[in-house]
Amino acid sequence: MTFTLDRFDLDAFVAATLAEDLGDHGDITSRATIPADARFAGVMDSREDVIVAGLPIAEAFFRTLDADVGIEILADEGARVGAGGDLMRLTGLARAMLTAERSALNTVQHLTGIATMTRRYVDAIAGTGATLLDTRKTIPGLRVLEKYATRMGGATNHRMRLDDAAMIKDNHVAVAGSVGEAVRRAVAAGIERIIVEVDRIDQIAPALDAGATHLLLDNMANDTLRDAVALVDGRVPTEASGGVRLDTIRAIAETGVDFISVGRLTQSAPAADIGLDFSPD
Repeated sequence: MTFTLDRFDLDAFVAATLAEDLGDHGDITSRATIPADARFAGVMDSREDVIVAGLPIAEAFFRTLDADVGIEILADEGARVGAGGDLMRLTGLARAMLTAERSALNTVQHLTGIATMTRRYVDAIAGTGATLLDTRKTIPGLRVLEKYATRMGGATNHRMRLDDAAMIKDNHVAVAGSVGEAVRRAVAAGIERIIVEVDRIDQIAPALDAGATHLLLDNMANDTLRDAVALVDGRVPTEASGGVRLDTIRAIAETGVDFISVGRLTQSAPAADIGLDFSPD
């Protein structure tokens, strides 16, 4: 099946991941113990309730090592699958399946874990009007995949790269001298999207007056968030950020902010409990 993501080379990812796992001499265990023509049938299933992400990438690992492998994907990306639900069926060369197994499972477990945690946060703010955002707090080299997984969980991607928008934070302000001056410099540079982090109410007016197009309300108490939303009065989008947890996100959403960004979606999501069982075919 075709699987494409902007700025993601699936073939290169699969090749690099397999090369990392194969080392210099390949899967010496499977080669020593399993005949070259032996065939397996396999089923990948979930041992817990999950939101699925990454099955087409798993398929690519198996097809790279056995072009004739039979694969049936049983769950759509972003679908909810209960404990015990089957995700994929495979039939093909036993050696190839065993060699690709760990790379395929690692990828699906990681991305499905992110998607599953993300959906819990999305469900927690349902009906409030707030939108969940991810962050750039991703594992180096995996940002495109991890942000894909948050989308499968129902979140919206925040900046993918530093050049997507300016984001003026406390260190930029410290060098520029003030929030207003930092924003003015970004405006003068011709930047259209200017996100400004503020952690005090008195920073809001200078940021807006200078040309901020989005305010990131950092680590504000809920009462302060309400005051900030009222002061902004819809002139630009507002985003709550900082220390957001599953047990606090709904109250934050109910302050009236437009967005809530959560770093732990990609920083702290546990791997999903997904297994792959084989039997002789």
